[in-house]
Formats: sequence, C-alpha cells, structure tokens
Amino acid sequence: MTQVTMGQTGISQMGMDIAVLGTGLMGAPMARRLAAAGHRLRVWNRSAARAQALADVAEVCESPVQAAMGAQIVIAMLLDGPATREVLLEQGVLSAMERGAVLVDMGSVDPATDRDLAAQAQALGLAFLDAPVSGGVVGAEAGSLSIFVGGDPDVLARVAPVLKVMGRPTHLGAVGAGQATKLANQLIVATTIGAVAEGLRLAEAAGCDPASVRAALMGGFADSRILELHGARMVAGDYTPGGRSVAQLKDIVNALAVAQESGLDLPLANTVEAGFRDLVEQYDGADLDHSAYHHWLKVSGRVPEGKS
Repeated sequence: MTQVTMGQTGISQMGMDIAVLGTGLMGAPMARRLAAAGHRLRVWNRSAARAQALADVAEVCESPVQAAMGAQIVIAMLLDGPATREVLLEQGVLSAMERGAVLVDMGSVDPATDRDLAAQAQALGLAFLDAPVSGGVVGAEAGSLSIFVGGDPDVLARVAPVLKVMGRPTHLGAVGAGQATKLANQLIVATTIGAVAEGLRLAEAAGCDPASVRAALMGGFADSRILELHGARMVAGDYTPGGRSVAQLKDIVNALAVAQESGLDLPLANTVEAGFRDLVEQYDGADLDHSAYHHWLKVSGRVPEGKS
C-alpha cells in the first residue's frame, strides 16, 4: 500500500477541465472544492435541480455526454453499479471522452463492474481508476475524505493533485482494489453502527440516559468515529442523511457477494444486512441516515413494551 504525497506544483495552477457526473449529497461538495481550487468544471446529475445548484461554480450540462466531452478528467459519483454502467456505457460517456483522458469512478460499486469498465476504457484509449471514498458529507465538505484507489500508479500520479483537493488518496493495487477496500470499510461502518445502536438501546432499557452513556464511553475502548458522530445522531433522533441507509445496504450486499465468491462466511455482515434490509424495505428507511439502524431497533418491535 502506497501513501500518495503532495507534489510541488500548486493545485490551483493546474486549471484542469473536469466533468463531475453525479452531484448528490457527496458529489456536490466535492465539485465545489474542485471549483475552489481553480479547476474548470462541467457538471451533470440525473435530477437536474441538484446540478443547477452548482451553477455558480460550474457549467451545468443537460447530458453526461455533454459534460464529458473535452474533459481531461471525468469523475463519476453515481449510486451503484447499474447506474454507473447505464451512464458511462449506455448513454455513451466512454465513447464521448477524448483519448488520453482519465475516468475516475468515485462512487461505490462492486469491484467486477469497475474491472469491466476499465477494460472497456482501455480499449478506447482512456485511463481508468476506481477511487471510492469514505468520510461522508462532512469529509466531502472539508476535503478530508479517505480515497481508496485502484489502478495504474502512473495514472494516479497524474490525477493525485486533483484527488488531494477532496481528501487523502491511497493506492491499494490494481483496478478493483479500491472498491474492495471500500466494501471492507462499509462492513466495518455498518457493524459498528449496529454495535453502537444496540449498546445505547441496552443502556436506555436499563434506565440510563443515552446521552450520558455516550459521553462516558468516549475516550475508552468503545470510542470510535461512529460513536462520536452517529451516536450523537442516535441520541438526538436526527436521521437527516449524511450517508443513506439504502446506499449502506447496497454496499453490504456487494460485500457479501464478494465474500461468497471467495468462499467466506461473514456472520456479522449477514446479521447487519438483515437489519438494514428491514429498515429500508419495511420501515421507510431508505433515505434516512444509516445511523437510523438505532431507529429501526425501536420501531421494529425490538424494544420491550413500556420502554421508550
């Protein structure tokens, strides 16, 4: 694993032509950081209003092809594998890109999707990196995302200054390695969310104030970024999405598929997948923050009568 270090050339001096496809919760603040660094941006989003919100810093395009034409770097920040394939292949983004341009898939998809896209990009004279991220909206706004990169190190060296505007890129191997690392990340996040949620519910059921319990746990062995941020959301009952539960479920499903291909049995992953699936499919939790696993414990009847 190689940590990418900053070069001597200033980011703002590059002034690259960049297309960002997908300007939702994560894509929009990432695009704003790129614009602030002096890059020329064209943006597209399936829901046009979300792209239009970036009109003050970018050219808003009516189609992904229009955004990608002439771009030196095309960043895809789309929901999942099927959406990414549909935009890049069926809508013709790969075919519209100029030879020598770099496609960076920063969305969370299954590794096989990006390996296939990389092969098709190479056949068209394009470079490809898979570079999914972790850190949520807060990290996207602050430019502190963890960026998991798979692909040719030389290609990464070309685009590292751009990625560094958004966070900390780490090279992890060939194409697909970035997505595999993101799946590992998402399993850890999901199971830790489940553990924090159940711990707080246990304490509350025993008559403790959950806010006080959370504060007491911080600094001990149970402390974590999840306890700090998501625990606060659980205590407040505020599930405004920073990371949507439907996206968390998608990542767990992809992780379990990779595990099955590898002959692995991941019992915690299976358990938390069932919880998120129930939250999303039975309790209208798709667009709630993934900390709403805590909410699911309450509304799904997993709390005894008389307990709040």
